[in-house]
Amino acid sequence: MMMTSTNGVTAEKSALLDEELDITAPIEEVSVEPRVYEIGYHIIPAVKEEDIEKTVGEIRKAIESSHPKDDRPSEGAGKTTFIAEGAPSLMKLAYPMSVREGEKYTEYDRGYFGWIKFEAPATIVSTLNDALKSNTNILRFVIWRTVREDTRAKIKAPTLREVKRTDTIKSTPRRAPAEEVAAPVSEEALEKALQDITQE
Repeated sequence: MMMTSTNGVTAEKSALLDEELDITAPIEEVSVEPRVYEIGYHIIPAVKEEDIEKTVGEIRKAIESSHPKDDRPSEGAGKTTFIAEGAPSLMKLAYPMSVREGEKYTEYDRGYFGWIKFEAPATIVSTLNDALKSNTNILRFVIWRTVREDTRAKIKAPTLREVKRTDTIKSTPRRAPAEEVAAPVSEEALEKALQDITQE
């Protein structure tokens, strides 16, 4: 007797699918090869400018120290390579953000935005996420998987021309448009105009 689940898949087919997908394998074994990630972050504006590099150093340290949970040696595991980085700069946020500081909420409308692109095993993402959440100087951050190539938009600076003017621009008063007075047209004039048009 063949058992069928509620979705119409037999037990034998289900076992074959499970075997093909290897759903029992731990995540660490499946994802040991390094991937390229990018972190975008906002540092709270309350941090002094001379301490910004210290906060960025803490983010870099969190990336380097977030190793896989198992201690088994595997290819690419535990190796972190930094690819590119954008230095934080103070910018206005699209909307104010509130952060809990002790017993009260503080609202910020600016933040130091920076980013880091790095290559690391997929197993470090959850550990890195927890480490960045615990950093009180980080207003917000996002981690996403990306490609090694430079994907930033190339912005062409506008060229400026110098214009020299010696005279001043004077505004002229606007006149109301003159209304056209339509004169009565005779039948003969219309017939003549039509003949002239059709002969050409």
